[in-house]
Amino acid sequence: MMEEDKPEEIEEKIINEEYKIWKKNTPFLYDMVVTHALEWPSLTVQWLPSKEVPHNKNFTIQKLILGTHTSDAEQNYLMVAEVRLPNEDAIFDAKKYENEHSKSNGNNSDNNNNNSSNSSNSNNTGGFGAERIETIKKINHDGEVNRARYMPQQPNLIATKSPNSEVLIFDLDKHPSKPPQNSSSSNSCSPLLRLTGHKKEGYGLSWSPTNSGFLLSGSDDHALCLWDINSNTESNSTLPAFSILNSHTGVVEDVAWHYHSNHIFGSVGDDRRLMIWDLRNNNKNGNNSPVNNIEAHSAEANCISFNPFNEYLIATGSADKTVALWDLRNLKNKLHTFDGHKDEVFQVQWSVFNETVLASCGADRRLMVWDVGRIGEEQSAEEAEDGPPELLFIHGGHTNKISDFGWNGNESWVLASVAEDNILQVWQMAENIYRDDLSDDDVMDTENN
Repeated sequence: MMEEDKPEEIEEKIINEEYKIWKKNTPFLYDMVVTHALEWPSLTVQWLPSKEVPHNKNFTIQKLILGTHTSDAEQNYLMVAEVRLPNEDAIFDAKKYENEHSKSNGNNSDNNNNNSSNSSNSNNTGGFGAERIETIKKINHDGEVNRARYMPQQPNLIATKSPNSEVLIFDLDKHPSKPPQNSSSSNSCSPLLRLTGHKKEGYGLSWSPTNSGFLLSGSDDHALCLWDINSNTESNSTLPAFSILNSHTGVVEDVAWHYHSNHIFGSVGDDRRLMIWDLRNNNKNGNNSPVNNIEAHSAEANCISFNPFNEYLIATGSADKTVALWDLRNLKNKLHTFDGHKDEVFQVQWSVFNETVLASCGADRRLMVWDVGRIGEEQSAEEAEDGPPELLFIHGGHTNKISDFGWNGNESWVLASVAEDNILQVWQMAENIYRDDLSDDDVMDTENN
């Protein structure tokens, strides 16, 4: 009698089969896919704003912030990776994608052994030949990097969340490409600043886009902390929070600043609450309460994002498997619920180029791109089987939970995503998917030219 497969073995077979199908369809679904196997999984990813245009080359050079989540007491790092992105006139070579690095399907038994001494090309797949992802800076970090975000006004300053209660600030310009070896400081973590105020670790982290130096954090201690790093006039190595907010009754999972107001920010947590805060309100008589406090989801609220174009729109994601759309002027009722994920949602972010577009990722190994402008559009029965009209695209290139993703601020529709399968992917969906004015004939003409 044949021994039955265990549930985890069955799930692994399903995941591998889904990955094979996804990979087979990539030439039709994407204008670009670059897959890079990291030595360790990264819990965080964000594009830096810099863009270098080499002379007489068919690619640009851009950079990503990454981190490590190691095991067995291995040293952790805050990292910067250099990414070569093809110019628009570069041609997608589907066969090259199909043939190169065919084993990059999330099997970490091989990928965990990859290190910086390996050829960079051995860890990359893609259809252009010019793409390459290479780690160019590694900075010692205290424990895994839960999240890392650059300061918009000074992109060389990076804030990180670690397994301890402190938030760390690093100046990229003050660190060599690799930590010094064979010295007393070879494993030491030397941030520019250590920010105090929290009692436990966490993930929520957000720089103010309008107030230079204002940093907001949310943690497992149910608190929000706020710092102004420019107030550190004494050049001290530690800086206490100037405000600690304690209205949440559970873990504060995420925080975000409003893009258009100096004073407004939001938070979400395991208490299922969405809270909107106003610094002007908190400064009056020592008031420590949000201006809005609502139950946003039927399970833990994990993420929040303000729309960079529309000052009233907010998106939140939850363990209830949904993304919710809110109007800041009336938070009593959701504007819309985006329903498509099969497991909890970890991250949500609005596009930096399109007012109506946002994306979400989660434990279901999927990154979904949504278009608010398509809500309510008529669908055929066949179209409805693929999801609601506002579901624009599903990225299925990861074989484990997607921890974080980021929109590229220089190239529209380019994203980077990282997952627990040690894989970093940089990708751009096919133009005909998001352009209503582009017919199938136009696509064929483009491919044949």
